[in-house]
Amino acid sequence: MAVVKHPVPAVLLLLVGAALLRITLFGDVALRYVQEPLRPYLAVTGAVLILAAALSRVRDGRGDGHGPPRTAWLLVPPALALLCWAPPALGSYTAARNNPKIVADYDHFDPLPTHGAVHLSLTEFTARVQQEEAQSLRGRTVVLSGFVTPRTDGAWDLSRLLVSCCAADSQSLTVRMHGIHSPAADTWVTVTGTWHPSGTLGTTSAAVALNVDSLQRIPEPKRPYVDRPPA
Repeated sequence: MAVVKHPVPAVLLLLVGAALLRITLFGDVALRYVQEPLRPYLAVTGAVLILAAALSRVRDGRGDGHGPPRTAWLLVPPALALLCWAPPALGSYTAARNNPKIVADYDHFDPLPTHGAVHLSLTEFTARVQQEEAQSLRGRTVVLSGFVTPRTDGAWDLSRLLVSCCAADSQSLTVRMHGIHSPAADTWVTVTGTWHPSGTLGTTSAAVALNVDSLQRIPEPKRPYVDRPPA
């Protein structure tokens, strides 16, 4: 009786394993989907899958005649996508439909520099606007960075997406922009401006918004899900 060989499982394991190694070992592509601490685990998983592919071929050579389920073919498109064209990080589409990130209460705020523009993360800007009783941002020039999320009313938000583990658990941070037309969606920018006066600083009535004086386009950061002040 002829031996029936099924190379499909081995090919699928090889494709998925190679895709994981590609996004973890060659560049920073993996950081579009997971946080930095999970990157080594993806690399190990990729190596294990490639080893499993080799073992699968050895097993097939011994005459295992059981074929793979048809659903196994569903793994081919995502594996090829990661190998040939890695999908981008989450952006404005997700931010516009996502649950807003609740900024935790700050125990205290460090003093701001006496002079010059203040570089802040979106998290700290939001907290200072709505929690800081000293209202130290009043009249101060602020510098923020993030990506553009257009709004349905024609305005736009400066956004960041934060993740705890991977892109699936993302939450959005947004600051409303005033005074300048929206660049293209998902464009990463650094904006300079002053707090948009609406409500009362240091209270939840304060608008998390900025009157923009200038805007500069910047490359997407290597770690897009980390909310940091502009350099």
